[in-house]
Amino acid sequence: MIFDIITIFPDLLDSPLKEGIIRRARVSGQIITNLIDLRVFADGPHAVTDDRPFGGGEGMVMKPEPLAAAVLSRKNIGQRSRVVLLSPQGRCYTQTVAEELAEERHLILVCGRYEGVDERFRAEYVDDEISIGDYILTGGELAAMVVIDSITRLLPGVLGCSDSAANDTFSRNLLQHPQYTRPRDFNGQEVPEELLTGNHEKIEAYRFLSSVKRTLTRRPDLIRNEQFSAEEIALLCKHDL
Repeated sequence: MIFDIITIFPDLLDSPLKEGIIRRARVSGQIITNLIDLRVFADGPHAVTDDRPFGGGEGMVMKPEPLAAAVLSRKNIGQRSRVVLLSPQGRCYTQTVAEELAEERHLILVCGRYEGVDERFRAEYVDDEISIGDYILTGGELAAMVVIDSITRLLPGVLGCSDSAANDTFSRNLLQHPQYTRPRDFNGQEVPEELLTGNHEKIEAYRFLSSVKRTLTRRPDLIRNEQFSAEEIALLCKHDL
């Protein structure tokens, strides 16, 4: 998977791309990340990438010419490319969207700034718009990092355990069950007895029920769309859930 990130602040993303799972995936060649400095594609001695909006108003708007030139420079590398604009006006980013984008071979992530990008660039060059939530950031760089991180961990072989991604929160419409590790007793709070039995069936039942209870308490909106198996329904009925 190739990630090209078009930004006016490439240094903002340099460090996060060198840490943890992302670093390992880069070293192993499972992902390639390229930081594309938008100013390189801007004309004039000051490499201006934004200007005042037509019609007046506050703020600045990112110019279409350097954005288009930057995108075209990356589309010519022989890969099937998908151009994604990080924007508060985009579709909401979810695990399902991450799984969809993980099927791509080459993502060009455009980091919006200021009041946004010129609409003509968006209309002609952008394939998709993504918002990571209903709030405003100073730019799309952190959103791009979220997208890269969430997609990378879905790629085959990236995580040490193949089941990790499959069993995450949002792999179903359920929050993950509570997790415990040593010590068995922490400040008088003990690990649930079910997890100490060594009985796989009992452990899985406990984790499933805990997951449902947590989702009902914290995110009841999620569980409305979940489909349960006949065995799971019987277990829920047995425990009055």
